[in-house]
Amino acid sequence: MKSVFSAPGDYVHFKSQVPLHKIPIGTKQWRYYDFGPKAVPPLICLPGTAGTADVYYKQIMSLSMKGYRVISVDIPRVWNNTEWIQAFEKFLDAIDVHHIHLYGTSLGGFLAQLFAQHRPRRVRSLVLSNTFLETRSFSAAMPWAPIVSWTPSFLLKRYVLTGIRDGPHEPFIADSVDFVVSQVETLSREDLASRLSLTTDDASVGPLLLSDSFITIMDTNDYCAIPQQLKDQLGERYPEARRAYLKTGGDFPFLSRPDEVNLHLQLHLRRVGVEARPDLVHNIPKGDLGGSPSSKESNEDDSDKSHEDDRGGSENSPADYDINPTPESSGSGNLDKQPLDSSECCHLNHEHALYALPGGFKGRTNIPGTSVHFMCHIAILHLLHYISSLYIIWNYSLEFSQVV
Repeated sequence: MKSVFSAPGDYVHFKSQVPLHKIPIGTKQWRYYDFGPKAVPPLICLPGTAGTADVYYKQIMSLSMKGYRVISVDIPRVWNNTEWIQAFEKFLDAIDVHHIHLYGTSLGGFLAQLFAQHRPRRVRSLVLSNTFLETRSFSAAMPWAPIVSWTPSFLLKRYVLTGIRDGPHEPFIADSVDFVVSQVETLSREDLASRLSLTTDDASVGPLLLSDSFITIMDTNDYCAIPQQLKDQLGERYPEARRAYLKTGGDFPFLSRPDEVNLHLQLHLRRVGVEARPDLVHNIPKGDLGGSPSSKESNEDDSDKSHEDDRGGSENSPADYDINPTPESSGSGNLDKQPLDSSECCHLNHEHALYALPGGFKGRTNIPGTSVHFMCHIAILHLLHYISSLYIIWNYSLEFSQVV
């Protein structure tokens, strides 16, 4: 892992475009992003133990530009799974969201299943990535779980980071690891302790009323912190679920393989009946932007230095809430330039030409008559070449006649 982390350019762009919301609900503090047309049923992203709401910034920018509403949340300080279900339901009520689609990775996928089990009327579909059904194996591997709430912060961070595979990675995966590690550094001791408590709290997912046809399982095939046995159990529980395999991507494919993940998310949303509203993407009025008024008022910087840059998300939000294109990230090629519905084609005719420059090819409209001028130049060059040839032949003949 890199010793010095530099935020990616597309993440800096994201922070300047998407406002961060912070709202207290009861005793819980919720930190989340909510972006995209409010008229569309939201896709809510739940991170794993080491993640924050920021780790899904590539999904927020890409899907919102296509007309989907994406909400990414931090897991609040809850200490058992029952408390999680109650707190998450209060959060949905506070932001006035009733029917949701959940995308959860690792611990987030487990919590998404628990909520779907106990609140089946609210969950319309699930996307589960590198996740599990029960916590028994994690509690067995962590015998000091009963004292986790008193454990020092540096030991909690070390324990969480040991679960992230270190070593040589391809550049995109290495960048995703570095980004998540930087997010772990922003988490307080209480945040880490509560998440580890959720991981080791003795619980398992029971039968869901949700049909398997509304579930997509998206796993990576190279390596993952979640044991393969637990991932296999998930597949056996939902045999009719749609499968989306990623050949590579590591623990954080939403960062290392964002184009593939975004494509599968878009296909899932279409399959379960969520219609995008691209007509509402540009010039979204303030009233139609996702989020609640109370959340916007709470976008002030708090005393926690780990989130001292979060205030920029709301203060620097663009005028009229335009969604500006995200610059190309250092992660991977941008497949978003190839929409599913239609593709843009570049046409060349007699009025346009391509100029090869160091920065790439650029189109430019020709000035009328340029082709005539070009032909004149060619004719003059041929004439000069012909005259020079006649002069050489004449000079050679003159020298030969003098010798004779």
